[in-house]
Amino acid sequence: MSQFLDDMIAQAKADKKTIVLPEGNDIRTLKAARSVVDQGIADVIVLGTPEEIAAHGVDLAGITTIDPASAADRDELAAALAERRKNKGMTVEKAQELLNDVLYYGTMMIYCGKADGMVTGAVHATGDVLRPALQIIKTAPGVKNVSSAFVMIVPDCELGDHGRFVFADCAVNDDPDAEKLAQIAVASAATFKALLGGEPRVAMLSYSSYGSAKGHLVDKVQEATRMAKEAAPELQLDGELQLDAAIVPEVGALKAPSSPVAGKANVLVFPSLEAANIGYKLVQRLGKAEAYGPVTQGLAAPVNDLSRGCSAEDIVGVVAITCIQAQAMARA
Repeated sequence: MSQFLDDMIAQAKADKKTIVLPEGNDIRTLKAARSVVDQGIADVIVLGTPEEIAAHGVDLAGITTIDPASAADRDELAAALAERRKNKGMTVEKAQELLNDVLYYGTMMIYCGKADGMVTGAVHATGDVLRPALQIIKTAPGVKNVSSAFVMIVPDCELGDHGRFVFADCAVNDDPDAEKLAQIAVASAATFKALLGGEPRVAMLSYSSYGSAKGHLVDKVQEATRMAKEAAPELQLDGELQLDAAIVPEVGALKAPSSPVAGKANVLVFPSLEAANIGYKLVQRLGKAEAYGPVTQGLAAPVNDLSRGCSAEDIVGVVAITCIQAQAMARA
């Protein structure tokens, strides 16, 4: 286990939260639940039918399991969901039907204060994970858009924060406009501070540094930089910067000598999902980096989406991260 995960787990244990794992039909989820509880990281609620949960033979003694179809609080959650979505034509009857979906049931548990966060996506697509979260939990105050980030831990690296970075947006926003890109930058800085500590230094990435190239893609990043600085003037944030200018001190000094961020960025905001997704996987595979995420940003309560290729150990790590997000939201 990495030092990063050790730190996340220790922080999660210090203020234990309750996390919903709705994919009780998946053995990785069940093994992760066992590990999370055994290590004292969080209290866990596993959703699924008794048959699904029992089929994998994982000992869940001491772990709460709920079958949404027969749950004691089903009527309570249905009434709350109908009230929450009444402007969209939701009725109690429709709410009862939606609660057969473990993702809606888990999301309603968070909304009703029965859990602090949810980790899912081992067998569900990202759109299915985020849909109930956006409909019910919605975005945090002052936030218009949900985004995602990866925490990247690069071995034997002095760049960034001694090899520690946040990359965004790697999973949610396909082609963000300048306003969305600015919001991704501010949210990613908050993610760095919550999960890695220290001061975020945010670089708005482009194929241009300080106007060295022209084009509408450069214009977008320049405008996003302006908007992000206006929204969060306290942040160390700058752009547009090429990747080498953002993280290599010598190149930063050459290409953007007046920049407060160039050469020492630890939060990298890519201009598109395509670039971000390719970028984090290059660093993960060629640089042998640890990649933790995607971490969802911008929701009023933490709901994190796993890769469908995740391991049980990955789920444990994301549970710890989700706990820390919940802790930070409680302090806000």
